[in-house]
Amino acid sequence: MQTLTAPTIFPCYAAADRAIAERLAALLERAADLRVFLDEGQMAEGANLAEKAREARMADIVLVLFSRNSMPSRWPRAQWEDALVKEPVAEGVRIAFLKCDDCIPPRVLTPLFDAARLRDVKRWVRGSEPGEPPSAEFSADLEVLGIALADRPGTETVQSFALAREFAAAFRGDFDAVLRLDCATGTLADMAGDLAWQVGLHLEAELTANLEHLRIFCSARRFLVLLQGAAPADLIFGGRCSTLISSEPGEPSADALRQLARAFDAVEDWTEACRLARQARRVAHDRFRLAECFEIMNQWRAMAEENHDRPVVEEASRELVWILDGWGRTEEARQLEQTRAMEFDQQLPLFFE
Repeated sequence: MQTLTAPTIFPCYAAADRAIAERLAALLERAADLRVFLDEGQMAEGANLAEKAREARMADIVLVLFSRNSMPSRWPRAQWEDALVKEPVAEGVRIAFLKCDDCIPPRVLTPLFDAARLRDVKRWVRGSEPGEPPSAEFSADLEVLGIALADRPGTETVQSFALAREFAAAFRGDFDAVLRLDCATGTLADMAGDLAWQVGLHLEAELTANLEHLRIFCSARRFLVLLQGAAPADLIFGGRCSTLISSEPGEPSADALRQLARAFDAVEDWTEACRLARQARRVAHDRFRLAECFEIMNQWRAMAEENHDRPVVEEASRELVWILDGWGRTEEARQLEQTRAMEFDQQLPLFFE
């Protein structure tokens, strides 16, 4: 469904070319979020294509469909140059042309597309650069995925990460952005934080609220989300967003906070664990990713208790109380603060013995 501010496109076509115009309109509305003046664009019998193109400039974009049905058999340049070239330039209206059969349009009219490659029209409308040429190894699979994900919003699963990566490279021009997410490691909170950081969102709330914020933001945009190694249902957003799931894991996340969290999970030296926890806390604060900070602080506090390190228990507890209080979980924050104070008070006599 298009928004009220969606760009508009006016196709000019003969009634006999209605089927092609309908296919084009469906593709543009599904995959480019355009409002198409389909019925208005159909020419009445005996109508003049150049005059129809003038009428079409009520829209943001004009698309003229050339065919034996719409073009005169003889069409002197003086009859079309003003309507199809000079006037659109003067008014700043984008105009393109589509060849529907074996007719011969004027060569000077550009860009000229072929009806057998409607996806090229969509990419021009979006202002996208062409993607990388697909390799012969994946060409058939890529076309199937292109129809399912690039020409309309959808969700698909492939086994091969190489295929998923190839699709993202070849079809990147069909999307507002391609977002890659390592789902083979880590928690849902740090996957959500990674994705939010990629799209420029600051999500300081709890995980459930962060996921809802991500869903609202991503479902309204023509993103391709590439989930590598798993498919968490909470990260499949629907709406205008397409999702490609690779069962095979891809590259580990390059996100700084996730890398710190993985290092913290694996470290055995307690001094190094404390250094990593504090560094992760700083990065989480800098990136407004408190759900991940909360997980790491909980883990650090439990490790400190196992290591009988009361100052670190105190430090991690203070951070947890601050986060809980900010989330409005005041009762939990109060209980944790009381526990922290009691444990700290019990340790005081040790310093005076």
